[in-house]
Amino acid sequence: MRPERFLLDTHIAVYALANPRELDRVVAGLLDDYADNCYVSTVSMREIIHLQKRGKIKSCGKKPEDIIFACEAAGFHFLPVNREHLRAYANLTTHPDHNDPNDHIIIAQAVVERMTLISSDSKFDFYTRQKLRLLFNRRG
Repeated sequence: MRPERFLLDTHIAVYALANPRELDRVVAGLLDDYADNCYVSTVSMREIIHLQKRGKIKSCGKKPEDIIFACEAAGFHFLPVNREHLRAYANLTTHPDHNDPNDHIIIAQAVVERMTLISSDSKFDFYTRQKLRLLFNRRG
């Protein structure tokens, strides 16, 4: 049996790398103990690099590529989007007040890969009816 794997929502990846005070005890402990089973979507990486380029994330280095090294140093793996993820994304029933396509593809990835998605977004609970396994981070 394969060990449980975790997909970090964009905010959780940022918190883990730049602002760990935003992680609750359970999530922080899990990231410490199971970092090698943690993944970050390439969709999240694009978002994070964009935020760093705009100066909204400062504590992970000065250059945009520093965020990649920070993820690797933390032991996180990258999860690229593939055809199965896109199919699941196309079939995902979305929450009426949740219009973020980046979140939707990350949710689809977690469902397809049978990963537990870690997020602080309360709207993600809606997707548990569609086989999303969710670990909610109660921000610190």
